[in-house]
Amino acid sequence: MKPAVLMIGADKGGVGKTTISRTVLDYLRAKSMPSRAFDAESPRGTLKRFHPAVTEVVDITQTGDQMKILDTLTGSDSRVTLIDIRAGLLSSTLKAFQDSGFFDAVRAGEFNFGLFHILGPSVASLDEISEVMPYAESGTYFAVKNFINETSFFDWDPAVKAKYFERSKDTTEISIPKLTEMACEAVELAGVPFSTFISNKNAQGGPGNYSLVLRGYVRTWLMQVAAEYERAGVLKKLSPAETPVNTSVS
Repeated sequence: MKPAVLMIGADKGGVGKTTISRTVLDYLRAKSMPSRAFDAESPRGTLKRFHPAVTEVVDITQTGDQMKILDTLTGSDSRVTLIDIRAGLLSSTLKAFQDSGFFDAVRAGEFNFGLFHILGPSVASLDEISEVMPYAESGTYFAVKNFINETSFFDWDPAVKAKYFERSKDTTEISIPKLTEMACEAVELAGVPFSTFISNKNAQGGPGNYSLVLRGYVRTWLMQVAAEYERAGVLKKLSPAETPVNTSVS
């Protein structure tokens, strides 16, 4: 199966892109899909805090770090490479990958590519869509609405939506439900993957002593997210030749 790159980002901050990256890594692990991640929040690395074993922090603006990602795609045991893009750097990163020849390789069939574009709740997001959409023409574009903080999203007028989405042959909308605030804060404090929190384990593998109630909320929420990824056919579109059948999320 050819390697796949899944880029997750937005040109605006505060849309919860790293939370989405964390759910995707949990989802890929549950589906027995070997994966690795690159955290472009250099030097802090928010994603790496939760998934240290599979995540490397990079400065995506540096050619050397771009090489760490793209030049190792075929040699890696990971089938999916997730890139969590720092806020504000999505468009420039896509442009850099285009200049490096990555999208030429995608068009040539060497790699699969997917873009999780995390949208804001305003109509201004449509302009952002028009900027990044052309880069996904040879891959899969996922328009992701993340309902953090009970965000209310605009309803796209069908004609306007068609105008902005017409350039991509494969556009899929994904809606991520809101996780209750206390449960979200508990996982943040624990500093572990959502699935590890559900299993009541700490970062060292010992007992987590987390609330049964909060673990239940996280389990229900993560199952809903996984079901949304299944509905959207995320793995089928990233790895059409081979998709594992394991559907567990915990």
